[in-house]
Amino acid sequence: MPVLPGAEPYRHEGGDVGVLLCHGFTGSPGSLRPWGEYLAARGLTVSLPLLPGHGTRWQDMQVTGGEDWYAEVDRELRALSRRCERVFVFGLSMGGALTLRLAARHGDAVSGIVLVNPANRVHGVMAHALPVVRHLVPSKAGLANDIAKDGMDEVAYDRVPLHAAHALRRFLSVVDRDLPQVTQPVLLLRSPRDHVVPPADSARILGRISSTDVTEVLLEQSYHVATLDHDAERIFEESHAFIGRLAPGTGAGAARDRDKEGSSSGG
Repeated sequence: MPVLPGAEPYRHEGGDVGVLLCHGFTGSPGSLRPWGEYLAARGLTVSLPLLPGHGTRWQDMQVTGGEDWYAEVDRELRALSRRCERVFVFGLSMGGALTLRLAARHGDAVSGIVLVNPANRVHGVMAHALPVVRHLVPSKAGLANDIAKDGMDEVAYDRVPLHAAHALRRFLSVVDRDLPQVTQPVLLLRSPRDHVVPPADSARILGRISSTDVTEVLLEQSYHVATLDHDAERIFEESHAFIGRLAPGTGAGAARDRDKEGSSSGG
């Protein structure tokens, strides 16, 4: 199937600091493309893959699951690690769960992670009914475009395939089990008015990871897809500063230091 316009993967060859961006469930790289372009413009190497079953039609997700989605970002992380001295992983929603899984499994190969409204579990009555209902009903109404800002489109499916939703539920339980293995610095940004992922998910994640360098930021003006919402620029700036703090001698850190020198010596 052809990829939907705006759902194409994005890559940029930059400096020796790499960033892997992971999009959400039923979404596409379109939800993170401005973030990726912001980082690329500041000299970073960026990889924003399209997850299997996404970006075409919702029926294509029915035969994919957590291990397929994880395998894609795992390959991209390994490729970035061969190319770059330091690698960071950023994720939105289910992409946050993928990010946490990469951090838990790859350890020091991941220098730090940024999570935006990360998902930890599938909620509601439907979650418990999925093992049976998915064999009776193929899909339900979608979750796309929970965005406060007018005119934005994350390029996501308007239906949720229930086989894939069941696979997501199982994958999130695996991620949750391994959260104590996450030790990297964490920047978590969340929207108090998120109509897709409740605040309990972020609270559980922060309560179970073993990281000691943790920063939480509230995105008061945005809904779930905050990377396309009113707080997008803040997400971009905070994440870039996070990289600069942790990688002061390379890539973003060096660029930040040069900016400081220029401002102090300039008139």
